[in-house]
Amino acid sequence: MASNVNPTVRRRRLGQELRRLRELKGMTAEEVAERLLVSQSKISRLENGRRSISQRDVRDLCGVYEVEDQRVVDSLMEMARDSRQQGWWHSFGDIPYSVYIGLETDAESLRVYEPQLVTGLLQTPAYAEALVRGALPETSAADIEKRVQVRMRRQQRIHSDSNPLRLWVVLDEAALRRVVGNEQIMREQLEHLLEMSQLPHVTVQVLPFDVGAHPGLNGQYAILEFADAADSSVVYLEGVTSDLYLEKAPDVGKYAVMYEHLRAQSLSVELSRQYLGNAAKAYAR
Repeated sequence: MASNVNPTVRRRRLGQELRRLRELKGMTAEEVAERLLVSQSKISRLENGRRSISQRDVRDLCGVYEVEDQRVVDSLMEMARDSRQQGWWHSFGDIPYSVYIGLETDAESLRVYEPQLVTGLLQTPAYAEALVRGALPETSAADIEKRVQVRMRRQQRIHSDSNPLRLWVVLDEAALRRVVGNEQIMREQLEHLLEMSQLPHVTVQVLPFDVGAHPGLNGQYAILEFADAADSSVVYLEGVTSDLYLEKAPDVGKYAVMYEHLRAQSLSVELSRQYLGNAAKAYAR
């Protein structure tokens, strides 16, 4: 499998192009569904990149949209073929948040707010294992191990020599005070956070309790941005049984403004490092 082919991103780009062709034709998703004798939800899933799309689907849609340029059709067919390939994460079997992993793998930068726990890209293996055990008590040992392995594999983007992910994390003080596993695990986790925060492309800020009410009280979220101008930014909201992806510019803009407020209300980078160092020492007592 070619490592430079990201099926999630290919599906997303293809869906955006198919939506553009539909809108140029002045058709609604319902009208297209009626023409193809399929459900409207299928057209919506194809356009938002959440469903694999076959070359036959592309051919049929291009026919409905009366695309006459064969080069355009061929390009879309190639994207459909690439979108059905498998990313590295598929080797781990069924992963509930595989769509997010595909986006994260291709992202240029990631801004994360975490109110309850240390973000996955900065977790130690021991913290990750204890977290999964506590959050998902009915999970089998094999599945826990798989989840930890996937989390560690995701972290390779942080250490990439050629294309490291630019990561900015705002952590609520609660995430650092909540003892996950035991105090030794927490000490090692905070020391790791402090070490990672020294990297030039990683920024960690602590949001202290004494700021009171703030824009992040509605919960965790992440903003993914991409190098290719054709790929719009995405806000990711993690759920228990399903996740939400926001791609409309007004929605992304609102979360981006919220994040700027969170940054401003957090401790400075240097004070955050001091906090992490002091907290790690406190767990060592």
